[in-house]
Amino acid sequence: MTQRQVQSPLCLKTFALSVGRGDAVLASDIALSVPAGSGLMLRGANGAGKSTLLLTLAGLLEPISGSVALEGHDEDDAPAFHYCGHRNAVRPRLTVLETLSFWRDLNGSPAVPVAEALDRVGLTRQARLDAAYLSAGQQRRLALARLLVSTRPVWLLDEPTSALDAEGQGLLANLISAHLTQGGIAVIASHDAIPVDGLDILTLGAAA
Repeated sequence: MTQRQVQSPLCLKTFALSVGRGDAVLASDIALSVPAGSGLMLRGANGAGKSTLLLTLAGLLEPISGSVALEGHDEDDAPAFHYCGHRNAVRPRLTVLETLSFWRDLNGSPAVPVAEALDRVGLTRQARLDAAYLSAGQQRRLALARLLVSTRPVWLLDEPTSALDAEGQGLLANLISAHLTQGGIAVIASHDAIPVDGLDILTLGAAA
């Protein structure tokens, strides 16, 4: 009888990681360990490397040195990372429903139905409206809805509170909390406080 291999718990780790653009190093010697059910808040001044670190974790930028590993994730499974940048990537001539359906089909691994995701972010009434007519805060809610329609264990969020009012920020906190409760991981770059219990903080550019 073949013994089934037990997969280790999910954990996002970096090893002596240095990140930057071109030859310019923005942050160096980063050692992270973010286990399942945990979140990390990235702090630091503009240009400290927060966005660059998220892009590197997502695999969209090559590290200058060091490495990134997601332990406990089988590379043959669906992709692990959801990157939500500070730009909403909303196509103005598609309806809200079409936009989210496009992202679901592109990302695969369907999770929450599109209609349910729109309801959770408060955009059900706008579903048939062209995305161009959404306010900046509503466009941000639509971008966040992408996190719900495709299964990804690791969320990488760059300034996710941008343009959100107090209600929207509370919605964001609830989405992150639910993701962590379900065993997910979140790494968040934000200048704003996000009321999620247990978020660790890493300040880039801080004096040693």
